[in-house]
Amino acid sequence: MTESTSPPALVQIIRDQRNRQRRSLYRCCIVFITLLIVGVITTLLVGQSMTAPTEAFRAILGEEIAGVSFTVRELRLPRAVLACLAGASFGLSGAAFQVLLRNPLASPDIIGISAGAGAAAVFTIVFWGATGLSVSIAAVVSALVVALLIYLLAWRDGVAGGRLILIGIGIAAMLQSVTAYSLSKAPAWRLEEALRWLTGTLNGATLAQAAPVALTLVFCAAILLSHSRALSALQMGDDTASAIGVPVARTRLLVVLSAVGAIAVATAVCGPIAFVAFLARPIASRVARTGGPLLLISALSGAVLVLLADFAGQHLLPARYPVGIMTGVLGAPYLLYLLVRMHRKGGIA
Repeated sequence: MTESTSPPALVQIIRDQRNRQRRSLYRCCIVFITLLIVGVITTLLVGQSMTAPTEAFRAILGEEIAGVSFTVRELRLPRAVLACLAGASFGLSGAAFQVLLRNPLASPDIIGISAGAGAAAVFTIVFWGATGLSVSIAAVVSALVVALLIYLLAWRDGVAGGRLILIGIGIAAMLQSVTAYSLSKAPAWRLEEALRWLTGTLNGATLAQAAPVALTLVFCAAILLSHSRALSALQMGDDTASAIGVPVARTRLLVVLSAVGAIAVATAVCGPIAFVAFLARPIASRVARTGGPLLLISALSGAVLVLLADFAGQHLLPARYPVGIMTGVLGAPYLLYLLVRMHRKGGIA
């Protein structure tokens, strides 16, 4: 064996590679955190009227300033906080599914989980006249039930990513039909509310709405991040993960429940903001230029995406658009590109 391939040299090569990956991840975190800080500050200061940074800071601390305190504390701050929390929830959930199933199409908004929440919410709004908490509970429960149904239908001596995606797309189509039927029967005064919820919006955001999203995000993120090593092993295949001691079935179940919980609560509050879960990890991967689960960076990526998309929809265009429309404009072309690329490679499985 030559000196260049001796065990000590190989160990050093592996150590250097890990150090480079770690530095890359740190730089990526710094980039996204910087963008988040800039985005939050800009959201607090910019609107129909500009607010001085000192006045905004004093208003956040509780000082009453005419024409500033209400705008900053009750309108802009809750919107920025909820954008960050919801985006992080969507990004974290999408990354967990994509890593677990080893497929970039395995995103909750592609495989029907978001469609389940949307169908339940619209049904309760249109036919039961539900509002507020009732709609949120229906969306959360429906998302969990749909996720369990997809998982069970895809089970055959394990869950193959391609099979789960195809089943999820089919169920999503059925649920979208339920949503379309509900909208067709909706009276005018309920149709507007249902459509506003379906679009995905941060309008009317409050800190009270952000609280359950924050609690769920912290809880689910703790579970997912504690299983990041197991997810890294699962990226190499179930057999490989099992061979090195990863409890595959238990890990899959915990990851699915945590990912669905995070996105279900965020969807219940903001509506199904399109394609954030789908886009967050690819963006994180491009910036980090490394592999691995990238759960934390995907959460930061999702938060930045929602925050900046909402700002663009509110302030950079001739008319105001909900954040879900802005993210949909970004996500749809990437989905088409990904489908074409995977078709050329021979399928999505």
